[in-house]
Amino acid sequence: MSLRRNSLSGLLLLLVCVSAFVEELDDSFLETRGADDIWLIKFYAPWCSFCKQLDPVWHQIGSELRSVGSPVNVGKSDATVSIGLAKEFQVRGYPAILMLKKDVKYNYSGPRTREGILDFANRVGGPLVRSLSSLQLFQHAMDRHDVMFVYVGATSPLKMVSLPSLPAVVVFKDGSYFTFNEERDGDLKSWINRERFLNYMKIDSYTLYAMGETGKLVLLALVEANSLCKESLRYKSIVEKVSAENRETYSRHFHFGYMEGGDYINGLVMGEVTLPSLIVVNLSNDGYFLPPGAVETERHLLDFLDGVLESSIECQGGNSIHQRIRRVIYDIKVTLTPLFSQAPLFGCFLVGFPFAIAIFFCYLCCKARSNVSEDDDGEGDTLSAPSPQRRKKLSDKKTD
Repeated sequence: MSLRRNSLSGLLLLLVCVSAFVEELDDSFLETRGADDIWLIKFYAPWCSFCKQLDPVWHQIGSELRSVGSPVNVGKSDATVSIGLAKEFQVRGYPAILMLKKDVKYNYSGPRTREGILDFANRVGGPLVRSLSSLQLFQHAMDRHDVMFVYVGATSPLKMVSLPSLPAVVVFKDGSYFTFNEERDGDLKSWINRERFLNYMKIDSYTLYAMGETGKLVLLALVEANSLCKESLRYKSIVEKVSAENRETYSRHFHFGYMEGGDYINGLVMGEVTLPSLIVVNLSNDGYFLPPGAVETERHLLDFLDGVLESSIECQGGNSIHQRIRRVIYDIKVTLTPLFSQAPLFGCFLVGFPFAIAIFFCYLCCKARSNVSEDDDGEGDTLSAPSPQRRKKLSDKKTD
């Protein structure tokens, strides 16, 4: 009995200690926080099931950041209670995760996992530029990052790579490194924006959206989420090989990768895509390109890419008014079809109720307008037809 009581007490003490690493924030937070404080904040709602699932992960994140001496404070706020704070951070959905660093807000849209959120907190919470004063620090940073940009000064200890001249800006990725050349690559900011992704990688909807900000097209091998067939493996292999062997030719214009499942692309093409398949996506205008024929070899894929760049292959989709209307109709259809198939009566009610309300308001407006017209007609009749007493007076005057 005493052993059970001690275990229960230890568990309660552990929960209290872990909870102490996450502060509950209210509307007074912006007034009381320090100017140099860095905060990782989760906005939640009590009824949100996703928020409840994230809660133990959030406390683990708070405990881990505290244990390593991170400058990042971890907090959470009930958006249904601290309405002012949620409005200040423009919270639209739950759970909303963001960081506040020197009055700059950074929204997190990645996976709701411990590793993903910790990586976000470490990147944003740390200094913008870290000094790598030894090869050991450089190797440690390389082990943690798939893509890393490094400024190499004239006196840098980084002698393990051969650079044509110093100082230089280098990106390490894909097991190699590439040096920035202003004449070839343009301005440094644009180059960093273009090179911040691996040359070939697994791409989800969030990564695809971020890739659109680079101005590049994205070649995707669309494959099944589980149990890849032989054709899917072949598509992935061809795309990976073309991206590696033709980097100098196509890396300035294309990202390469594969996506599991076709739900996101279905919304783009407004239809069902075949798995496996290949597609080039232009995220700047919601356009896409499809191969004109079967892609059996690397040569076929290279011809497809050349056709996209030379505009000999037609771009489909787009963001014109016509396409936007089509996309809205498609989204409504996709949303309502499962509803009608699973609960037809509720679906009819959900669709019919707004129409019934609209028809009722139209009826009230028409009725009010007809009543006004009748009143106007009545006033006109009153003005045009003299009363009997007035007619009598007029006749008496004529008699006199």
